[in-house]
Amino acid sequence: MNRRTVLGLTTTALLCTGVLFSASHAPAQKKSLKDQAVGTWTFVSSTGKRADGSPNWGSNPKGLLILTDNGRYSIQIMRSDRPKYASNNRLKGTAAEHQSTVEGVISNFGSYSIDEAKKTITMRFEGSSFPNQEGATQERPLTIAGDELRYTNPSPTIGGPATDLIWRRAK
Repeated sequence: MNRRTVLGLTTTALLCTGVLFSASHAPAQKKSLKDQAVGTWTFVSSTGKRADGSPNWGSNPKGLLILTDNGRYSIQIMRSDRPKYASNNRLKGTAAEHQSTVEGVISNFGSYSIDEAKKTITMRFEGSSFPNQEGATQERPLTIAGDELRYTNPSPTIGGPATDLIWRRAK
């Protein structure tokens, strides 16, 4: 092998190595906000307060938020301290049992879209345990950091100021 061939092969090898090294160490492309949001999330907490100052969802709330990749969502949030119905029949509950259920549960579903530039999620309510939401559209500021999703509900169904809700990615 002559000197020119060896030099050419060495240069080619260095270039290939550099290209491979650059490609393998290139920064990972950041996922879009929507791609990060898609999935199942469990309810952690809310800043919502009742008139007496207690947390709206109690001390150990339960909830689930599902965001699908085709723009559908479902949300359920409930207090864990709701009393069981003595009759074991939801149609035969007492006035107090029904009141506890209505005040301690919110559930809705519909479609959603995410505006990457504004960092918002817009929910279109198709069905809700609070009928006044049905047919409404609501834009909410949205952030996702690791396994935590947060959004602000500008008009909570219990009235009062905007409420921040925190969710954790379900494992």
